[in-house]
Amino acid sequence: MTQLGTEFNDAHIFRMTDDTGMFQHTRYSVPDLAKGYTTDDNARALIMAVMLYEKNRQAKYLALVYRYLAFILYAQNEAGHFRNFMNYERKFTETQGSEECFGRCLWALGYTMASSALPRGIKAACNSAVSRALPQVSSLKCLRGQAYTLIGLGFFNEAESNSPINKLAEFIAVNFEHCSREKNWCWFENSLTYDNALLPWAMFVAFRKTKQDRFLYIARESMAFLDQDAFRDEFFRPVGCSGWWIRGTDPVLYDQQPVEASMSTLAHLVAYQVTGDEEMLNLARQSFAWYLGKNSCHESLIDHETGGCYDGIMIDGLNQNQGAESIVGYCIARLALDNKGLSMI
Repeated sequence: MTQLGTEFNDAHIFRMTDDTGMFQHTRYSVPDLAKGYTTDDNARALIMAVMLYEKNRQAKYLALVYRYLAFILYAQNEAGHFRNFMNYERKFTETQGSEECFGRCLWALGYTMASSALPRGIKAACNSAVSRALPQVSSLKCLRGQAYTLIGLGFFNEAESNSPINKLAEFIAVNFEHCSREKNWCWFENSLTYDNALLPWAMFVAFRKTKQDRFLYIARESMAFLDQDAFRDEFFRPVGCSGWWIRGTDPVLYDQQPVEASMSTLAHLVAYQVTGDEEMLNLARQSFAWYLGKNSCHESLIDHETGGCYDGIMIDGLNQNQGAESIVGYCIARLALDNKGLSMI
């Protein structure tokens, strides 16, 4: 045993990956071919594969980097956006995906290009895709799309990234200032829904890149607001997706999704790297402990027989499916925590 749970088991990652990319869903632990693939999942899987290769330098993980990156490159359309949903026949079902998908691709491409472990050809391919995408950044309207894009651009050097980062951070900051006029609601929207820790994370990156104290203030205030609810039971308990947390109501407790534990782990690690606050590192560890049984149902979400991660905590127990978002989020959080987040900013 390690402080992060049992020894790492990559079997489910390879079970979920074919020669096209990573499947989206499962039926229990079996890949559900009918649900096909998403660029969202393959973008996150690319980050995971890069981290695995950085840690282990094994050829099997480099092969995954090539596979997931090839999926993302194929998903990019001529305008620079990214298609998202692909069926099992390898046909995309749309001409353009969501702005969140666009942002996740920029995050994955930026992280991959910044890695010192990878061959030059991989970095060149990432740079080419980002260059095609950059003209679309100014048109982003969705907060999470903006936040993921900001984080992705944070991996680039100052001259290439500071101008769009300033603009993206300004959009996000204005939303926070508009919604947080009342002291009891220090957030960017009038509800907390999914990928919540992403938003303070983006503001910590914005501060690191621009040195604007305003962005650091927003990062700290929004993180404290999120944490006040998420850790009120002395273990991590994210807002449930069966209703979310709407301003003026109580937070919904279920269903709790693994992506929230992953993003909370990563965001607190970035906060620790930016501020040096040891409490942020402690909260990163508590966020990750949700996977290992320190949660509202006192059960581990890791299936040690398959290497998969269950798809969440429902009111009547664990969701027995083991989809891509769950296992990839767990792996990224585990690898980042093992490295105290040094690679995440």
